[in-house]
Amino acid sequence: MKVEEVQLKGNEVLKEVKKAIVGKDEVLKLILTTILADGHILLEDLPGLAKTLMAKSFARALGVEFRRVQFTPDLLPSDILGVSVFNQKTLEFEFRKGPVFTNVLLADEINRAPPKTQSALLEAMQERQVTVEGKTYELPEPFIVIATQNPIEQEGTYPLPEAQLDRFLVRLRVGYPSKEEEIEILRRRVERKKEEVDIQSVTTPREVVEMQKAIEDVYVSDAILEYITNIVTATREDKKEIEVGASPRGSLALLKLSRAYAALNGRDYVIPDDVKAVAVPALSHRLILKRELWYTRVSQESILETILDRVPVPKFE
Repeated sequence: MKVEEVQLKGNEVLKEVKKAIVGKDEVLKLILTTILADGHILLEDLPGLAKTLMAKSFARALGVEFRRVQFTPDLLPSDILGVSVFNQKTLEFEFRKGPVFTNVLLADEINRAPPKTQSALLEAMQERQVTVEGKTYELPEPFIVIATQNPIEQEGTYPLPEAQLDRFLVRLRVGYPSKEEEIEILRRRVERKKEEVDIQSVTTPREVVEMQKAIEDVYVSDAILEYITNIVTATREDKKEIEVGASPRGSLALLKLSRAYAALNGRDYVIPDDVKAVAVPALSHRLILKRELWYTRVSQESILETILDRVPVPKFE
């Protein structure tokens, strides 16, 4: 598949998803960018802002298998990965696959489960496989985890460990709709006379994998590679506000996302604007701020915006 085809298919997917989601065009584009970059997505915001609906809508539009797991305090790792059951006929143990064996897994309210259960997803997210009782099982392609998370200030939540946060390619915040968008949401609900939105599948799992492979053909110049490195390095050198900066995994995230973003814009090469468009969602959750900033309004996103303004942008030729 060529880069031009990725843009066409991507636009078809977004057109279908927008039947269900009003506004939030940039968030939707970043979600699709992350899927094409073969990465996992963390949607963090208050309840009721269509995070779950976004995940379901993308799965339908992409034509892939979708499963949802509601994370609760009593959820066990085996509830996600699967469990071995003794078959009395064959007198052998059989592995029954859990919901993780799908194309798009929605981990709903992931931070309501204890850390042991959250960590059960680590191998699946990084290695695209599951090991149970010494035996390894491959996950289907594509495999994307879309996790929703409530703000940690809410009652009954467990903060995600840094190791697992790092496995998510992006962290996105949805935000409230504008007044006009909320009126449109209500108008569409009245017109369709039912809760469900009819979304057509415009791709197949195989086509999604081909789109992901096509991203590898997007050209990245040495100047862009240096620009990416300079941004990530700046997060490590900011000792005034940042305790721990982004790791090389953050640099790789910027590389993958900027290539996918360029492809969705119909280009087979990356420009600085592509890097800037994905830098905040790619790096914000990888920064650990100084303890004294925890009780202020300073956020990881605002610090990254400042860094992006400070780092020199390479000249585009």
